[in-house]
Amino acid sequence: MTAEANAAIAGVLGTEPTATVLVADAHGPFRNLLPEALDRRARLVRGKPRPLGMLAGLDGSTEAVLLVGYHGRAGAGPAVLAHTMSDAVLDVRVAGRSLGEIGLNTAMAGHLGVPVELLSGDDTACDEVSELVPGVRTVAVKQAIGQSAAVTLHPEEARERLRDASARAVTRAGLRAFPGPVEVEVDLASPTTVDVGMLVPGVGRGAGGRTVTFTAADFAEAYRLVLLLVQLGTIKPA
Repeated sequence: MTAEANAAIAGVLGTEPTATVLVADAHGPFRNLLPEALDRRARLVRGKPRPLGMLAGLDGSTEAVLLVGYHGRAGAGPAVLAHTMSDAVLDVRVAGRSLGEIGLNTAMAGHLGVPVELLSGDDTACDEVSELVPGVRTVAVKQAIGQSAAVTLHPEEARERLRDASARAVTRAGLRAFPGPVEVEVDLASPTTVDVGMLVPGVGRGAGGRTVTFTAADFAEAYRLVLLLVQLGTIKPA
């Protein structure tokens, strides 16, 4: 993962040598990359919880987002490690549209006026982002066979493709389809998380025993509430 992050950094800085590159470690505990092995020209955002979660460090002055090593949304398949933010969440629907972490992060970047220019992952993840952002560059480093199986490129080939695509990523499109107020439904894996979620002001029960609903003023507020529900999913019954 660190080597693929370095490939993306090299691609960007090979084209824009004066660019500032911020790398957001954004899987699991957000402490996956090897800091001492990361390209020293980049800065690393590490650890959790943190504002904007997987997009920590992003603001309106950012020129582009590259999503490296992303996964298809929960329920997609075949897809390697398909999930939506965490195993606690089964689905997130914004204005009736199902979004995984690719869609949520792409829309959050778009809310700030920042385009997602590239995504790497398996073929399912690449297809998912292409539906959201037509013309975005993708690098399929593996073809998914199942949740834990894939046909992969050689690591050197994957890094070469990622470096080349990062250097040429010029798409200026973005997902900005959710003006406020935003209606959100979240399907949660545990009924306990639903019960705890009901303690959050503005959150109500949806249909069935695993869904919560809320109305957010804008997408940024919706995104933060989804992140909170993800954290509440780590709470186990007493």
